[in-house]
Amino acid sequence: MKVLVVNCGSSSLKYKLFDMTNEKVLGQGNVERIGTANSAVKSQLAGKKVCKKVKAATHVEAFKCVVELMSEGKNGDANGVQAVGHRVVHGGDKYRKSVIIDKEVLKDIDRFSEFAPLHNPANLAGIKAAMKMLPEVPHVAVFDTAFHQTMPEHAYLYGLPYEIYRKYHVRKYGFHGSSHAFVAQRTAIILGRPLRSLKIVTCHIGSGTSICAVKRGSSIDTSMGMTPLQGVIMGTRCGSIDPAIVDFLEKKEKLSPAQAQDLFNKKSGLLGISGVSSDVRDIEVASAKGNKRAELALAIHAYQIKKFIGQYIVAMNGCDAITFTAGVGENSPRVRADICANLGFIDTYIDDEKNMNAAGECLICARSSKVKILVIPTNEELYIARETIK
Repeated sequence: MKVLVVNCGSSSLKYKLFDMTNEKVLGQGNVERIGTANSAVKSQLAGKKVCKKVKAATHVEAFKCVVELMSEGKNGDANGVQAVGHRVVHGGDKYRKSVIIDKEVLKDIDRFSEFAPLHNPANLAGIKAAMKMLPEVPHVAVFDTAFHQTMPEHAYLYGLPYEIYRKYHVRKYGFHGSSHAFVAQRTAIILGRPLRSLKIVTCHIGSGTSICAVKRGSSIDTSMGMTPLQGVIMGTRCGSIDPAIVDFLEKKEKLSPAQAQDLFNKKSGLLGISGVSSDVRDIEVASAKGNKRAELALAIHAYQIKKFIGQYIVAMNGCDAITFTAGVGENSPRVRADICANLGFIDTYIDDEKNMNAAGECLICARSSKVKILVIPTNEELYIARETIK
């Protein structure tokens, strides 16, 4: 069975085509700068690479480019696609699992846009475009929030009047669910133990970062909240702050609510602290050259992640593994080493040589380490394809 996985942003459409009989990737690509005169597609399918400008004023036109590429330039069968899986960021507290998309699901995705205004509208545009171009195949919504719907009430509620939760569904939802679920499953396989026997802290560290406590295969807590802004500092996001700061800065800096949100989401985090970049690679270079603000940004980043790991070890009453994934988690030995430093009190020891030479799926802990430390490249697209099959 061939499954097409689609992940739409406001101006981009990423896709990956799988043959699910053996989970082989048949093709993948990205339509960029949708809605501009510089729209372009980059694709690799059946060994053939394509990189060219295209007409993609809308997501429908962008998806048409994808279908034509998979159909070898003709409006054919889109290379035999039998189902399409869509990444959807926010499913509220209604969707605890992936679902086949119908009119009700479309309305709900739109309704939950108030929780994810930067993501859900783009996800919805991609879904509608795909359903228009491939109307005969089932389309499945795979929600980032679904994996975290197993969190207990005491973990997801905020200290607000309960009536506000009942009325507006204000609560922690969590994100990066597909990534956390995938790497937790892979952790169990690598360790050769049943997932339901393990307590794992999964660390998805990239431009967006979230930490998750996975107990016996279920998420019981995670660092992101009602929106992806809560938690540790990230590339440009401030993470958790005293809520009184919002009102304080709006008054002092004469900011509108929209401007304040822009400050917290796009100008803060590692970028705001370092003054160098939102990219950890650039910050590490600056730190090595003696930039004190860059060093401070890295220290805050590691410290906050370490605190969440500690919280979740307590919440799970123990830990079998700490797993790093996503762009920074997979590729920065410095960040992993800083986070895992001084964990000897819980018999957790990183192996410096293994950490420096980590590549692909691997263990980076010392033999004496009671808690195993792993690096596992995430594969959200494969997880979405599997969910689509289910």
